[in-house]
Amino acid sequence: FRLLGDLSHVIAIIILLLKIWKTRSCAGISGKSQILFATVFATRYLDLLTTFVSIYNTLMKWMFLTTSFATIYLIYFKFRATYDKNHDTFRIEFLIIPSLILALLINHEFTVFEVLWTYSIYLESVAILPQLFMVSKTGEAESITSHYLFALGCYRGLYILNWIYRYVTEDFHDLIAIVAGIVQTVLYCDFFYLYVTKVLKGKKLQLPA
Repeated sequence: FRLLGDLSHVIAIIILLLKIWKTRSCAGISGKSQILFATVFATRYLDLLTTFVSIYNTLMKWMFLTTSFATIYLIYFKFRATYDKNHDTFRIEFLIIPSLILALLINHEFTVFEVLWTYSIYLESVAILPQLFMVSKTGEAESITSHYLFALGCYRGLYILNWIYRYVTEDFHDLIAIVAGIVQTVLYCDFFYLYVTKVLKGKKLQLPA
């Protein structure tokens, strides 16, 4: 389940980057969500400096880091003229500050690395909100953007299955990650329904404002 989750995450990133590069446009993409995802990876993968787990683990972490910052570069610099900042208006401080406060209050261990890891978990659970808000505000999303969001949602859903599997086979669970993952998956539920009923039938996805 974890490998499938990672594959879904990679597919989502590839879809997003190909969309931007092939169309030479960032239309419909929330730069604020991408900033939040870059923050998530930057605070979660600080252990790259101290701990080696495996080549796969290291490569995946570096890929998520580099692609997230590359996406920000494409949106805010290379294709800045196509970025729809008038619709990307979600106040991300309302996500960043509560996530940080929650990480300081509820964590496994009150150390810098552990608090930042916990912060990344909380922030990731809501990082997609600016993108969903932007889609809702514009009233519709291109099929390619919808595929990106669906792949991201699948990544989180598969990770929940992985946690269930680990609990059954290893008696291991991380309550913070599980609760945050469930919150993140719930945020995608309305989108999943519309994706299956509209996008897969060739219709343009429209979210209620």
